Amino acid sequence: MAEYPLTRHDRSLPHPLGVTVRDGGANVAVYTGTADLVEVCVFDADGNETRTPLCDRTGHVFHGLVPGMTAGTRYALRVHGEWNPKIGLRHNEHKLLLDPHATAVCGEYTWGQAVFAHDMNNPEVKDETDAAGSTPLCVVTDNQFDWADDAPPGTPLSETIVYEVHVKGFTQLHPDVPEEICGTYAGLGHPAAIKHLTDLGVTAVELLPVHQFVQDDHLVRKGLRNYWGYNSIAFLAPHGEYSSVGDAGGQVGEFKSMVKALHAAGLEVILDVVYNHTAEGNDMGPSLSLKGIDNAAYYRLVEGDEAHYFDTTGTGNSLNVSHPAALGLIMDSLRYWVTEMHVDGFRFDLATTLTRQGGDTSLHSAFTDMIAQDPILAPVKMIAEPWDTAGYQVGGFPADWSEWNGKFRDDVRAFWGGQDSLLGTLTQRVLGSPDVYESDRRSPNAGVGFVTAHDGFTLHDLTSYNVKHNSANGEDNNDGESDNKSCNNGAEGPTEDEAVTIRRARAVRNLLATLLLSAGVPMILGGDEMGRTQGGNNNAYCQDNEISWFHWDAVDSELVEFTRTLIRLRRDNPALRPVWFRYAPAEGVRDWVRVLRSDGGEFDDQDWSDPAARSVMFVVGHDGADAFALLLNAAENGVEFAVPAAPHGEWELASSSDPEQQVLSPVTTLTARDSSFTLLRSAR
Repeated sequence: MAEYPLTRHDRSLPHPLGVTVRDGGANVAVYTGTADLVEVCVFDADGNETRTPLCDRTGHVFHGLVPGMTAGTRYALRVHGEWNPKIGLRHNEHKLLLDPHATAVCGEYTWGQAVFAHDMNNPEVKDETDAAGSTPLCVVTDNQFDWADDAPPGTPLSETIVYEVHVKGFTQLHPDVPEEICGTYAGLGHPAAIKHLTDLGVTAVELLPVHQFVQDDHLVRKGLRNYWGYNSIAFLAPHGEYSSVGDAGGQVGEFKSMVKALHAAGLEVILDVVYNHTAEGNDMGPSLSLKGIDNAAYYRLVEGDEAHYFDTTGTGNSLNVSHPAALGLIMDSLRYWVTEMHVDGFRFDLATTLTRQGGDTSLHSAFTDMIAQDPILAPVKMIAEPWDTAGYQVGGFPADWSEWNGKFRDDVRAFWGGQDSLLGTLTQRVLGSPDVYESDRRSPNAGVGFVTAHDGFTLHDLTSYNVKHNSANGEDNNDGESDNKSCNNGAEGPTEDEAVTIRRARAVRNLLATLLLSAGVPMILGGDEMGRTQGGNNNAYCQDNEISWFHWDAVDSELVEFTRTLIRLRRDNPALRPVWFRYAPAEGVRDWVRVLRSDGGEFDDQDWSDPAARSVMFVVGHDGADAFALLLNAAENGVEFAVPAAPHGEWELASSSDPEQQVLSPVTTLTARDSSFTLLRSAR
């Protein structure tokens, strides 16, 4: 545990914000521009509370020395000030608030009047019920850790393959992970869990939210749980429920051990982070942290109606990233996870909300500009979910960012689903979406391609259900997306019809191959490679149970091997992961691609506009390396492809969704059956 000696005259300091352990206690600093007094409330093992006021103030930071605080100390804040919701002031000293810079949180909320600053029957009235005993507490943590020779893998974007996965769900039922650590950070860092990832060949895990989050009251009342975790309340604290050693501070060291183990295996760790909103909701929501500390600084309020919140997230509130306090908290959090926790990148949930200046989106927002000039953050991977409820911004982030490419997901699904007039857009997606990125001189690696993600059907379910089946969520199947561009291939859900099963197997492989053989950064939804199903539930956010968990006793081993082969091909062959868009072979150009009709001819405008055209061939190469021909046929009938001469020797079969596909040398023509892909390889 780092300890800092007291300065001359034992002065307290306004920075850093949060708790800094010093000789004999700790320096505590809290930002609030509207409070009159901030108290640090320390709780002993019996729940007895000792309050220490922060008597010093520098600018808008209250700070002071709190004796006796050390690693393991449990504490919270009480903030005194004006109560006037009409102008956005919601101070209530009867409520215990989490320190925004807390690095660990223990306990859960007991939902009821005690955690609401307003009278639940009369929202304009300040409630005086004391919150002690009804709220979690912050925990002072020991930041010492033996990182030994840990170093970030530093995988280039061009070689990155992302595996989106849930910390708990991945190992909760894993037979080779010790039961006492199943579903935890330690479980994900266990050799048996890591072996699946390294055998598969992915280079990075993208973890669903691990910031401390809140179990929603409405879910608890239904007997459900917040599984995905998009309900953050502490941006510097790892979620305590994922720790095998409990939530008394040990979750920090366990998270670090997980990162260290993943790094040792060559795997990067990317966090899905939720900075666009918090669990405090709208004006009728609870008062848990920021709302009671400085409501208007941390949240965007409706101009002229400050009792209400400007909401572009669909959760009730949006962080006020135009204010230095909110923006500073986000930056402090990002730097903490890189420097203290050694993570390698971030995927920003609803990132468009973070670029809103005065309500409108801006490419050069304060948020993106600060990241660009920060020497700690600039080198790490930054991935945006480039939309929120009020705007779609694909292609609108800075050049050194990547983005979830929602157009890739939608167009690839629609193409293989048999939709007309999609050959041109499908071609753009396979080439890395130059229609989105090239005009801004961004490479294909600006786009993170994906077919499925946590939000929606799994790949198995995408090819097994025409409609969502979300009744288990308790919302009468009204939740979740209804337009999924899915296809059940002849039967809804489980079936013993062999013909349907064969079509589904081919459909899954077509989608996986399109993802892994396209330019850009591919992201696989964890479990898709093994046939994981959620029973048709496309919004399993509240299913912390066997609907969402990985079933290691029902793995489709053939599909795993198919996926592993494609990943190996991609990683071993630069032609399958071009760094820049290249449309034709040319002297001095390392990457090139030819896009051909099935008859081997070049496309013209009339061909692209043909609504019935559903087959295309990509011939790709890299100077001095193997070349490939990718044949895609989404037609309902077999198509004969006239294959151009192989650049090196003869074409050989590399992969296909048709297990009966034959390739006879020399290849001049090849018939691809209905709804299938074939990949040919010309070895250098």
